[in-house]
Amino acid sequence: MDVELAEERVLVVRDRFSMDHAEGRAWTKRVEAFGTMAKLTGFLSRPRDEEFEVVYRERRLQPFWRIACTALHVYERNRGYRVTVAPNVQEVMLEGTVRPVTDGGFAISGVEHCRDEAEREYLFDAIRGTPDTALAAHLKHEADVSDAAALAAVALTGTVVVPPEAKASMLVRDVLAGAIVRIEADRVLEEKLSLHLIDLYYRPVYAFRYRWQGKEAVVEFDGVTGDTRIGGSTFEQHVGKLVDAEFLINAGVEAAGLFIPGVRLAEIVISRSLNAKRDGVQPGAGSPRAKP
Repeated sequence: MDVELAEERVLVVRDRFSMDHAEGRAWTKRVEAFGTMAKLTGFLSRPRDEEFEVVYRERRLQPFWRIACTALHVYERNRGYRVTVAPNVQEVMLEGTVRPVTDGGFAISGVEHCRDEAEREYLFDAIRGTPDTALAAHLKHEADVSDAAALAAVALTGTVVVPPEAKASMLVRDVLAGAIVRIEADRVLEEKLSLHLIDLYYRPVYAFRYRWQGKEAVVEFDGVTGDTRIGGSTFEQHVGKLVDAEFLINAGVEAAGLFIPGVRLAEIVISRSLNAKRDGVQPGAGSPRAKP
C-alpha cells in the first residue's frame, strides 16, 4: 500500500467583525445568559443595565482540524455468471465453445477489472477531538496561511491563541482507519491512501463574561459567521502564552506508522517547522495533493 501525505498547514480564518460590534451583539443576550431566574425577574421588572457588569472580555483564536483522505483500490477478481435462455434452448455456442443449458440457463466466467475511489473529509473540534460538521460554515470565508511565529505575534497583542488539545496524529489515524475498506480481489493492481489535507484552522471568537446578582455567565460571538450563543467558555488561562510549534510536525507520518506498521510511504511532503509561506487562501481552499 502506498501512502501520500500532504503538507501540514496552519490557517487563520479572517475576522469579519470588531470587538465593539461583538460586544454590542453579546450585550443583547445578557439577560438570556442568566437563564430562568433572570427571565422571571424580567416579568416583574426588567433588570437595569447598570445591574450587569462585564468582568472579562476576550478575543481568541479557537482551533479546529480539517482532514481529508482519498482511498484508491484498483484490482481484478474472477467471477462466474449465469445466463438465462429461452425454454427451448438446449445449448449455446459462445466464442467457439459449446455451453450446455441446464435449468434454463448456462454458466460463463470472466475477470472483472474494478476501480474503487472514495474521498472523505472530516472536521474536528481541536479542543475536544470530536467531529463537528457545523464548522464547515467557516470554510466559506477567506483564510490566510500562518505559522507558529505569526501566532506568537498575535498572542502578544492580547488575543488568546488556544492550543489544540486533540493530537493530529490520533485524528489522522482514525481517518485512515475509516478510509480502508474490505475488497474482494484476486489480484490487487494498485492500493493507495492519499491524505491530501491536514490543516489546523483557527477561527476568531469573542467572549464576554457578565456578573449579575453575584452570578456569572458567558456570551460568545463568532467573529466569522456572526452567530451569538450563550453558555460559552473563556480561556484566560492561555492569555499571553505562546503555542508550541511541535504540535503539528510529522502528524501524518506518525499516524501512518501507528496504523500501518511498515507501510511504504510513496511520497511525503512534510512541514518541519510550520514555516509555510503566508499566502492568501481562497474560501474553502485546501492544500495541494502530493504529486507522484
